[in-house]
Amino acid sequence: MAVNSIVALTGFFAACFVTASSGAIFTPGPWYESLNRPSWRPPNWLFPPAWTVLFVTIAIAGWMVWRVAGLEGAIIPFAIYALQLVLNFAWSALFFGLRRPDLAFAEVLFLWASILATIIAFHGVDPAAGWLLVPYLCWVTFAAVLNFAMMRLNPRVASEAARA
Repeated sequence: MAVNSIVALTGFFAACFVTASSGAIFTPGPWYESLNRPSWRPPNWLFPPAWTVLFVTIAIAGWMVWRVAGLEGAIIPFAIYALQLVLNFAWSALFFGLRRPDLAFAEVLFLWASILATIIAFHGVDPAAGWLLVPYLCWVTFAAVLNFAMMRLNPRVASEAARA
């Protein structure tokens, strides 16, 4: 692998690492544990390995598109890619940081749409890169449903957070 390709891959991993750091900055903690949760919610230990695999695929998909088109040749796909990374980072800040499942749910809808847009944009450059993001979209679909359920099971949380 050429040096510039290694540097690019490292850059995509770094961008995903920064995005993933949101989960380390804004942790669930005691507040989350005190919430009513649906019985079908996965155990807490499942989230870190699931997100690790997803962030690896997100980084590799970006790198694959870069290898085909470069940054200049895929400006719009990479702008959408960057947007979904920012929205991904923001979700933890809204849900765990601000303790606002309602705002996090609204935001996850934009995240979902940006992931779908990234898949479509990447597919136009490298179909395999687009397909590599499908598990990410599936996981965020599940996360959105879980977020909605948590919001419904804890109706006072948003109003208490808004007053604080």
